[in-house]
Amino acid sequence: MLQAERRRRGDLVAAAVLVVVIALAIGLVVATSAAVHTTSDTATGPVPPIPSAPPSVPATLAEVWRAPSAATNTPVAVGPVVVTGDDSSVVGRDPLTGQQRWRYQRNLPLCTVGTGWGRAIAVYRNGQYCSEVTSLQADTGARGPQRNSDVPVDTRLLFDGYLVTATGANHLETWRSDLVKTLEYGQLRAEIQPGTQPRPDCLHASVAVIEGRLGVLERCPGEAGDRLTVLLPDGTEADRPEEAMSTVLPATDARLIALSGDREAVLLANPPRLSVRGADGSEVASYPLNLPPGDLAGDPPGAVVPTAEIPGAVLWWTGSSTIALDSDDLHPLWTVPGALGPGTLMAGAPVLPVPGGLVEVNPVDGHVLRTVPVNRGDYQGPVTLAALGPVLLEQRGSTVVALR
Repeated sequence: MLQAERRRRGDLVAAAVLVVVIALAIGLVVATSAAVHTTSDTATGPVPPIPSAPPSVPATLAEVWRAPSAATNTPVAVGPVVVTGDDSSVVGRDPLTGQQRWRYQRNLPLCTVGTGWGRAIAVYRNGQYCSEVTSLQADTGARGPQRNSDVPVDTRLLFDGYLVTATGANHLETWRSDLVKTLEYGQLRAEIQPGTQPRPDCLHASVAVIEGRLGVLERCPGEAGDRLTVLLPDGTEADRPEEAMSTVLPATDARLIALSGDREAVLLANPPRLSVRGADGSEVASYPLNLPPGDLAGDPPGAVVPTAEIPGAVLWWTGSSTIALDSDDLHPLWTVPGALGPGTLMAGAPVLPVPGGLVEVNPVDGHVLRTVPVNRGDYQGPVTLAALGPVLLEQRGSTVVALR
């Protein structure tokens, strides 16, 4: 009887110890979870409306605020805020003052910040990949859909009006508004069914998107020229890419500049020319270009050529000039030599960054209508633009500067 009582007492002690161990384990998991190491300061009170744009491009522009934003390559203006990303924080700012309206922070390095569906999209690095993706409501910073991915560290986010594509040198993904993956292309970390990827060993040198089409300029082992591939990004099986066409080009060191509904604009280097390809990949037009060697060397950062869209045209920054391409057939319309970036629309007019300021141009022929001086101090690098109401935003390296 005493022995049985001892066994019962021992069982109770063992059970108690097990409960304590489980509780400690749960506490450890909770303590190290993403939620504990996430700061989400959302906006409170009524959301101010987006400030009205001026009737015309202002004659003068001066700096009103600046903020660090190393995780963006162009200013992110979405809804009523300017979104900056630096270190591990994403901040939604008042466009007029730069003051914080909301803030989202992880204990992970921030890879990039983009936008889609009226939300900010933050991508964080966890280990080898930029794998932690969170969408944030533009007005409040409240968290929306989230996902885990295998995006490379050099990723850029491209929004085509319907889907977001995360680029990468050997892997890209496309997501819909609920952040469900609709396409993955390239090397897969965990391939469920072998053989679903047509060219997993190719380098993605440049990527461009338009609604319904995703273009990739690839470099594949054993092929004499670069390969141009157009994918259908909203497929029924994400891991089985659907190709609209794929063809090997008669040259290497090419760049994919832009897409239209049935055309692809490709920069070929020897001699410099813009090759416009048709639906089957064959060349339908070729336009000689007068570009310096520096504009033709290397691949674009993040596999994305700097471009901006305005009504009727795609503005392409070559590195030394901005060339406007017709939105339909992608033929060159006009060129502004000496531009520092692709430009944007402000007050309904195209404006381009140039040394010492901005130029407002005629959208039909690129004629410079006037120059607006801007003091950039010692900064002399590329400049990308965005506008929100009366504020013009410049990305200068790792800093966003607001002008008014």
